[in-house]
Amino acid sequence: MKVKLLYSIALTILFLFMLLFSFPYKQVIAFTYQNQDRLLAYLPLRKEKTFQIQYTHSIHLSEVVESYRLMNDQITQKELAYEDFAVGMPSNAEGAEVFEEKDGTYYIKNMNRTFPFIDLRIGQVRANHRLIYENRTYTLSKSIEPGTWVRISERKLTLWQQWKTGQLK
Repeated sequence: MKVKLLYSIALTILFLFMLLFSFPYKQVIAFTYQNQDRLLAYLPLRKEKTFQIQYTHSIHLSEVVESYRLMNDQITQKELAYEDFAVGMPSNAEGAEVFEEKDGTYYIKNMNRTFPFIDLRIGQVRANHRLIYENRTYTLSKSIEPGTWVRISERKLTLWQQWKTGQLK
């Protein structure tokens, strides 16, 4: 009788342990290889559902900041800020968007461009891509090899996935 009870308890503990490791529960901003689902790095989400991607534009060498909001497994671009009207930068707003200039910086506000993910190649030379979340800046090249083409998305991770993969540094 004692052996059966110990066996049942051991199986229950093993089942709970396996469930804990295989149940996706932690909401994160995930960085995977663009053409694979292999996780490269992640950033745990807390209360805040907005983040920015900041980088140095490769041609005119000024800062660009893209602002995003996470909603319903989608990423919505809310704002774009930049300093130069050069190649690759928009010169106007579309639809209900608002274009304005303030203190030498151009803004496109009231954006509502929704994507299931963002594909991005981590800069090798000048871009210095950074993710800003809750007033903290994470330099992507510290966690992901420069030149890597990544897919950024919102997802839930298991405890096992978190242990296998590093957080952004």
